[in-house]
Amino acid sequence: MDPRRRIPRTDTLLADPQVAAAIEQLGQTAVKDVVAAVQQSARDGQITPEEVTEAVVAALSWRRPGLRPVINATGVLLHTNLGRAPLSATAIEALTAAAGCTDVEFDLTTGRRARRGRTALEALAGAVPEAEAVQVVNNNAAALVLAATALAAGREIVIGRGELIEIGDGFRIPDLLVSTGARLREVGTTNRTTLADYADAIGAETGFVLKVHPSNFRVEGFTAGVEVAELAALAVPVVVDIGSGLLRPEPLLPEEPDAATVLRAGAALVTASGDKLLGGPQAGLLLGRADLVERLRRHPLYRALRVDKLTLAALEATLRDPRSPTVGALHADAGDLRDRAGRIADELGRHGVPAEAVDTVATVGGGGAPGVTLPSAAVALPEHYAVRLRTGDPPVVGRIGQSRVLLDLRAVPPVHDAAIVTAILRAWP
Repeated sequence: MDPRRRIPRTDTLLADPQVAAAIEQLGQTAVKDVVAAVQQSARDGQITPEEVTEAVVAALSWRRPGLRPVINATGVLLHTNLGRAPLSATAIEALTAAAGCTDVEFDLTTGRRARRGRTALEALAGAVPEAEAVQVVNNNAAALVLAATALAAGREIVIGRGELIEIGDGFRIPDLLVSTGARLREVGTTNRTTLADYADAIGAETGFVLKVHPSNFRVEGFTAGVEVAELAALAVPVVVDIGSGLLRPEPLLPEEPDAATVLRAGAALVTASGDKLLGGPQAGLLLGRADLVERLRRHPLYRALRVDKLTLAALEATLRDPRSPTVGALHADAGDLRDRAGRIADELGRHGVPAEAVDTVATVGGGGAPGVTLPSAAVALPEHYAVRLRTGDPPVVGRIGQSRVLLDLRAVPPVHDAAIVTAILRAWP
């Protein structure tokens, strides 16, 4: 019997509970278009008749309204334009649970108001016991704004000239700090700053010394800087923006600062991002001295910068189960990546697609670990595939190199390999 006769009928597929649920979100016309496309794939021999239902459900999952899920095959682990850190399965479950009414600010035992997000804050405090107190705002820029407003509005922030940095989209740290009403007291030069430079600038008008990790560039050659431990000996608080959200040392990134080490060195306050190397949702972490953290929490601006219940839920889940996709991508074995690229290329080759498995290098991205490269592997395709894959279903974003599009697998979980193959076959020829 012709195997195509085993392809499920349209009405049978539309009656599937998961497909029926998609109709409520996307409408029957859009769902029927997906069903027809998958049935055609089965007729063309790209998938078996037994795989049709699963393929329809998978294709519909990429078509939900709103932000479209994307497969990040750029080789940049934390791609800002693609949403930085993907959440773990545990964090996604926590988001779903928190979508309804929750006890975010309510004590179920006493029936009274409780500290907002207390369990998430407990998880953060447990992850960084070096901090006397912790707090969370909506991103790292918010953390810096709150610190500058509460501790230095109308006063001075002493900062080295080499740390007056600009990050993505023209966003500049000096502009952010000045907007709070604080004045910047620049010390040292672009490439060299000494402890004496800081000490000479400190006076009655000093709110704090700020040290900013230059997370997206490196200065090499004739350089000098001042360690946090040295700055901590000065008579004012030292605030350190470590940027990437690394809470403890990471052997693969020995030059990347982490909150625990910086606090042990004497920092009064540390700010960091939640959606970078921590692997959680967008958030700004505040860790440090209890009096300073409480001062920030009591400031009127804190109310405008606090996070919602969904962020708290995802952050807590990430902290309690740190096996995030970001950690998995960072520690992925290069040999395993080559094997995956080879299997994908071989599968595509059987369908006539000119694909090749090649060695590549990946980067951390997201303003973290500048200059660090990670051995990786990619599936190389003709360059014209780039646009077809970006606009396909699901969208697959790679990078262009040597007149080819490279689909780097380091940031791609193995579970998405089949989806990459399907997307490429749909884009062929």
